[in-house]
Amino acid sequence: MARNDGRAANDLRPVSFQRRFTDTAPGSVLACFGRTRVLCTAMYTDGVPPFLQGRGQGWLTAEYAMLPSASPDRKQRDRTGKVDGRSIEIQRLIGRSLRAVVELNKLTERTIWIDCDVIQADGGTRCAAITGAWVALHDLLTFMDGRRILRAWPLRTQVAAVSVGRVAGQILCDLDYSEDSKAETDSNIVMTGSGEFVEVQASAEGAPFSRGDLDAMLETGSAAIARLFELQKTALAAK
Repeated sequence: MARNDGRAANDLRPVSFQRRFTDTAPGSVLACFGRTRVLCTAMYTDGVPPFLQGRGQGWLTAEYAMLPSASPDRKQRDRTGKVDGRSIEIQRLIGRSLRAVVELNKLTERTIWIDCDVIQADGGTRCAAITGAWVALHDLLTFMDGRRILRAWPLRTQVAAVSVGRVAGQILCDLDYSEDSKAETDSNIVMTGSGEFVEVQASAEGAPFSRGDLDAMLETGSAAIARLFELQKTALAAK
């Protein structure tokens, strides 16, 4: 099938990471996957949650939200105690993904807060959030390290994510909304720079998918994430 934007089946949308997007957060990145745009910020506060107090280690947590105007139909703003289930699921995924590559015992008793706010949504917002948040986290840790706040450098490797799905019988990479909305199978793949999987979310929207489909999605996603790692490195190397 021909894709709306003319991409090949295994191509990413245009991806960019605009660092220092705001002046207030040490880590601040506008992550763009095509028309999907997510503001990822990273900050730290003193102290850790009660379950970690006295252990001499830090913590990392994430929050995710879509701005009301992120989609054509206004989304009601999340309120305290009324965060929708999708936002809770995604912010937990972001936190798990980043903690997988951070040695928390090197943070001292401080909490890192990752905030991912979707400015514009066109599919793949959680993947853009994870991938952009890693760049923001790197900038925050560099800031902390320069002020001798860390015991040692805590970031083991990179982490990035991409969506892959089967649409009209074809495996497609980095789905936009028009593709995602009609996908027969949809998956989100999160991997580390050492080639390990943090999470694989795959579900059939219609007919069940085969083991061959799953293998093809993993292969396509792994290759795409390798390209995302290069784009992350390029963004960090820019002055």
